[in-house]
Amino acid sequence: MTVNLEVAEGVGTLRLDRPPMNALDVVTQDRLKELAEEATRRDDVRAVVIYGGEKVFAAGADIKEMQAMDHTAMVLRARGLQESFTAVARIPKPVVAAVTGYALGGGCELALCADFRIAADNAKLGQPEILLGLIPGAGGTQRLARLIGPSKAKDLIFTGRMVKADEARELGLVDRVVAADQVYAEAHAWAAKLAQGPAIALRAAKESIDTGLETDIETGLAVERGWFAGLFATEDRERGMRSFVEEGPGKAKFL
Repeated sequence: MTVNLEVAEGVGTLRLDRPPMNALDVVTQDRLKELAEEATRRDDVRAVVIYGGEKVFAAGADIKEMQAMDHTAMVLRARGLQESFTAVARIPKPVVAAVTGYALGGGCELALCADFRIAADNAKLGQPEILLGLIPGAGGTQRLARLIGPSKAKDLIFTGRMVKADEARELGLVDRVVAADQVYAEAHAWAAKLAQGPAIALRAAKESIDTGLETDIETGLAVERGWFAGLFATEDRERGMRSFVEEGPGKAKFL
C-alpha cells in the first residue's frame, strides 16, 4: 500500500510509503482519502501524525502520470484530488505533519492540511507548480494564503521557489524546526499529549477555528457559541471542572 495507518497510544500515523519520493499519484491520493476517513471514524485514533519517512515527506504529484492526462481527464480528476486532501483537513482531531526532506507541490499542500507542522532542519518546502505552467490544485492557493497571508503566499506560488526550514518557520509555513532525526518523535509526542485530552472539546475547538476562517465572524461566533454550550452536556466537561475545583488547574484526566 502507498499509504498506511498505524495506531499506537491513541495516535494514528498516516505513513506515506511510495519510494523513493512519495510522489502522490492517483492511487496514493485515493488511499489517503480512504485512511483519513478511517482515522476520522475510529475511536482509538484520538490524534494523527502525517509522515513520509526519514528522508522525504512528499516531493509532489506524479508528474509523469499528470503529463499523460489531457484537459478532459483532469476535469474528471481535479475534484477527486482536492477531496483526498480535504479529507485530511477535515479529520476532526488534532493533526500534525512531520516534515522531512522535500515537501513540494502536493507534498506541501498535504502539510497545509495539518493543524501543526514540525519540520526537519534540512526540510525544503514550496509550491513549484508555476514552473510547469500550472497552479497548485490540491488546495494550495487557498490554504497557503489563509496560513501565511496572501502576499507571502503569492510570492511562493508566483515564483515557485523552495524555502528552507528556517525561512518556512519565519513565514509561518511551519511551526517548529528540529533535528532531522527527531521530527517524528517530536510530532508523535505532540499528538500523544493531545490524545490524552478531551476529545469532543478538541473537535469543537478545531471546527470552530476552521469554520471561522472560512466565513464571516458572526457565523464563526455562532458556531463557537453552539459548541461552547453543547460541551456542558459532556462527561469531559464535568470531569474537567470537578478536577479544577478539587485539585487545581491542569490535573484532569479525560481517558
